Amino acid sequence: MILGLPVLGVFLSGRPLSPYFDFPPAATFVHHAPFSWKAFAGHALFIVLWVAPFLLQGIRKPHNAAPSPRRPFPWWGGAALALLLCAWILAWSRFPWFRPLQAHTFTPLWLAYILVANALTFRRSGRCLMLDHPARFFLLFPASAAFWWSFEYLNRFVQNWQYTGADFGPWQYFLYATLSFSTVLPAVMSTREWLLTFPRIRQNFTHFLPLNLPYPRIAAGFILLAASAGLASLGLMPDHLYALVWVSPLLILVCLQALMGESTVFSPLSRGDWRNLVSSALAALICGFFWEMWNHLSLARWTYSIPFVQRFHVFEMPILGYAGYLPFGVTCGVVSEMVLGKR
Repeated sequence: MILGLPVLGVFLSGRPLSPYFDFPPAATFVHHAPFSWKAFAGHALFIVLWVAPFLLQGIRKPHNAAPSPRRPFPWWGGAALALLLCAWILAWSRFPWFRPLQAHTFTPLWLAYILVANALTFRRSGRCLMLDHPARFFLLFPASAAFWWSFEYLNRFVQNWQYTGADFGPWQYFLYATLSFSTVLPAVMSTREWLLTFPRIRQNFTHFLPLNLPYPRIAAGFILLAASAGLASLGLMPDHLYALVWVSPLLILVCLQALMGESTVFSPLSRGDWRNLVSSALAALICGFFWEMWNHLSLARWTYSIPFVQRFHVFEMPILGYAGYLPFGVTCGVVSEMVLGKR
């Protein structure tokens, strides 16, 4: 559905399909609407109204929070931190001797980040995702590559980001991009495990706003139809529906789970347990900050073109664009649990 519906919509409209399948995707054929103060204010108000209750709940001091026992930082975490600093320097510098590898700094940066995140989790809790479930953890890497390629595919219909700074042929592009994309899910999930060691996440969101949806299967059916229609219309109205790139895949996956009688990422909300939802969204936002920061001065990088809100950049990303990381993080959690198992 995620792959087929956007193509189906373009095909039924009678538009040519060939521009959407150029590879590597270099051509720009979607011309976006200019900045609009009304749209910016409306988007900002919508985001604030959604985020404010969670922010207020998160900053509350948890009751009877036992201090986490201090453990030494593991040696492999120290080695990973050194690798991260070296990769960061190489990514932002332009040493002549490093020129043949200058476009390939993304993957070592994020492999180091993943190790550091696991080391921080181990220091706080004595366990971490990488050591507790090594086989499933390493399966996250190929799953992550396929996962992010699907977003690259959806981006062809809205063209909100483009890559610059490196010129590769199709096979080189596929190989190097796949290596980079394979780090997305491990990074977000490792960050989520670290966040769950903090009492403000673990306690404040265990009993928070119970949410019961009557007739869940009927609701899932209607939401599935709406999300499907949105994806089918993605290429026809990219300026108005681009946010569905981040929302529709999540809705489709969760609705299919609900229709099959499985528990979903939203099931714990019936008892007010928002821990996984909040930690997944916040983990992607944290990773998003580092993605954008390290991207900013790298040679091979991406730039954005977001309709109506293309202003007030934090690094390359317009500030309101960071809100897209929140539903993206939940989607990362849903897909990762298919690999890791529900925990």
